[in-house]
Parts: sequence; structure tokens; C-alpha cells
Amino acid sequence: MPKVFPRISRRRALQGAAAGFVAFGLLLWWLLPLGEEPPGGTIVFSTGTPRGVYQEYGERLRSELDRDMPDLSVKLLNSAGSQQNVRRVATGEADFTIAAADAVETYELQHRSGAERLRGVARLYDDYVQLIVPRDSDVRTVSDLRHKRVAIGLPNSGVRLIANRVLRAAGIDPDKDIRPASDGIDTGPDRLKRGKIDAFFWSGGLPTNGLVELTRTFDFKFVPISGDLVTRLHAEGDEARYYRATNMPESAYPSVQQGATVPTIAVSNLLMTRKDTDPRLTEWVTRTVIKSRDDIGAHVHSAQLVDLSTAIYTDPLTLHEGARRYYRSVKP
Repeated sequence: MPKVFPRISRRRALQGAAAGFVAFGLLLWWLLPLGEEPPGGTIVFSTGTPRGVYQEYGERLRSELDRDMPDLSVKLLNSAGSQQNVRRVATGEADFTIAAADAVETYELQHRSGAERLRGVARLYDDYVQLIVPRDSDVRTVSDLRHKRVAIGLPNSGVRLIANRVLRAAGIDPDKDIRPASDGIDTGPDRLKRGKIDAFFWSGGLPTNGLVELTRTFDFKFVPISGDLVTRLHAEGDEARYYRATNMPESAYPSVQQGATVPTIAVSNLLMTRKDTDPRLTEWVTRTVIKSRDDIGAHVHSAQLVDLSTAIYTDPLTLHEGARRYYRSVKP
């Protein structure tokens, strides 16, 4: 006996079709959360020095952006670090960059060109100040660096900014009491191995590849940066309020730390752009940064700390309108 199907009215059929379109629309929204074609064009991303975390993060993020926005060309531009990065974005030489919060605040407080146009996209991860000396060095505190050959980072780098402040907090004039050298993570490790310098400062995410490589060929140690130095730093003014006392975890460089933490200073890193950057583009970039955390973090360990709940805190920068749109769209 043939099966009899109930007759469906035209109205019910239309309602069912409408529901189907809604479901399809929701699926499309999930696949393309911004509900539109990805933006295209060309942007410049200012990164950092070779072997540094900014550079590696920038390279990995470019690959993720290529996947999400195939018509967008991302040009990477090496830099000395945070100070140069802030200036490049503020003056239009670059469109996006990463910089430490203290460097951003310094630029703004000095009322430098374009400071009022700077905007935040996401808080990313923390930089840790790392002071490296040979394992057999007699340097045990920052004060012991007096009269030593000390690499304090490249000019216009975030390392230079914070190294000079740490030295002054320890009672050392970086222009008179040490023999300063302008090495970053790209040249500092090799010069330390060859005995050309006695110590070098680095400020970066954990672990930094340049130091991981050094662990394989050279015995070195970290000099602790004590909490009382952070207290003295905070007394210097608004630029220093972004520094906080912390401990570098023993898992950062296990063969060097041998199960011990190292007292030091941390400062947050910000992904930033300008006020006049296209909001639609910034919204897509923000989405890619957040959703690619695990993929990038598999190669850049510090990127694993990028978190939606803290990404919106880009102080001292106001959130860019495009970034704000994204965070509102995913708000529970």
C-alpha cells in the first residue's frame, strides 16, 4: 500500500524555505564571521630584529592573514624594536606593528609626531627583561655591571629604553659608568660568546629563539633584577607604570635555569595601528589575531598567552573602532 504524505500548504512551504535560508545564513556567518568578502590591498607590518619574537610573530601572523585574506598583501619591515615601531605607525611608514606599552606611553608623553592618531588592536603577551652574562661571570646583580662592556640594545629599540632605566634605577649612569654597546638579540649572543661584551640586555617573549640557540653552544646565566629596582622605576613617572615585578618561569630556558625562577620585570606588548586605518580591515586583522593564537603559539610560545578576555586592554592606547567592532561581535 503506497505511503500517504501529508499535504503541505504553500504558506508552510514558504516558512520552511525561509527557515532554511536563515540556517544557511547562520552557517555562512560562522564560516565568514564578518558577513562579507575579506578585504584586500597592501599593508606594511613593522616587526623587529632577526631572531627576535616580534620578527617571528610577524612572519607567522602574515601566513595566517594570507589564509584569511588572500587578496591582502602583507609586507614585513624589520626594525630595531618598539620605539622605532611606534614611530613608524604614528608617521604612516607602517600600518600595523607590535610595541611594548612603556614605549607607547613614552612616545605619547613626548607629544611626538602622530601620537594622537595611535590606536590599539589587541594586547598580546608580555616581554620579560633578560640580563645575560657568561656562567663564570662575577656579575651577580645589576649594580655589578659598573665598568663592564654592556650591550643595551639597538638605538630606537624597546630594549634600549628599558635597559637604560634599569641601570639608572641601580645607580649606574649608562653613558658614564659602563661601556655601552648597541647589540640586539641578532648580534648580542655571538659577541658574548666571543668575549667582545661582558653582558647584554634583552626584552622579549619567552623563550626567545636567539637565546634558545645560545643555550646549545655557550654556558651563560641570568642576572636577577630585584623587586626593589621595580619600585625605584615606578618612582620615575608615568612611563614606568607599565613595568611589574615578576619571575621568569623555570620552564623558559630549563638547561640554564636548572629548576629556578629568575626575578625580573615584565611589560605588556600591544598590537597597534592608526585611527585612519580602515575599520573593516582592522576588524578582520583582529579576528585573525585571536583565532590564530594556537597555530602561531605552536611556533611562538609567548603567543599562546593571547587571550580574548584580556586582548581589549590596550592601555595607554584607545581601541581602534574596527577592533572594538570585533570584540563586540564575540561578546557573550
